[in-house]
Amino acid sequence: MSELVLDSVTVSRGAGPVISDVSLTVRGGEVLALVGPNGAGKTSLIESVSGVTPHSAGTLTLDGEPLDKLSRVARARRGIVHIEQGRAVFPSLTVRENISLTARTPAELDAALEQFPELEKRIDSPTALLSGGEQQMVVLARAFAAKPRILLIDEMSLGLAPVVFMRLMPIVTSIAESGVGVLLVEQFTQLALGLARDAVVVAGGQVSFQGSSEALQEDPQLLHRAYLGG
Repeated sequence: MSELVLDSVTVSRGAGPVISDVSLTVRGGEVLALVGPNGAGKTSLIESVSGVTPHSAGTLTLDGEPLDKLSRVARARRGIVHIEQGRAVFPSLTVRENISLTARTPAELDAALEQFPELEKRIDSPTALLSGGEQQMVVLARAFAAKPRILLIDEMSLGLAPVVFMRLMPIVTSIAESGVGVLLVEQFTQLALGLARDAVVVAGGQVSFQGSSEALQEDPQLLHRAYLGG
């Protein structure tokens, strides 16, 4: 299975770094939760992985091969798929057409729909007519159809009720169980920790905790200190 390794990665914007000296590993078949307060640099970090934002120091490798000099398109071709904040669907296209943007064959389309049976009854509906949760399913289905090795998910819950997000959580687990490594940035910390085996907490642009999600769930004070950068 694939392995994404960040080694001492720093990302700078404007006057200085927004994320400094971060090292972490995302392994195929696992979900790694990346959590922390707003403005901590989580989005900047995963954007540096997909190539949206360049990193200013450190190295990134996928299965031992350097990613540092590759463009965003080249990284996507290597299997790094990035679901950015917001539901980036094409509203005038149907569900089928949206997923077919990455599903190259009918079999790949069918495989994606197996993960999202709710979408089958809406397959020929314009995505503009879908609920927010259904649109997020379309985004996830399109990402799954792209056959990612590493899936980066940035605030999947944005604009969704917690009950809707909870419906999406088992889908992320299922994608990971298929062998994909998932790096999940999420505002609903406890839900994210319940989904992941391991977690990284970022506060003030630096890693303040790295270890098992269970440890953070069982010790609220540990989680509180990590959010404060302690």
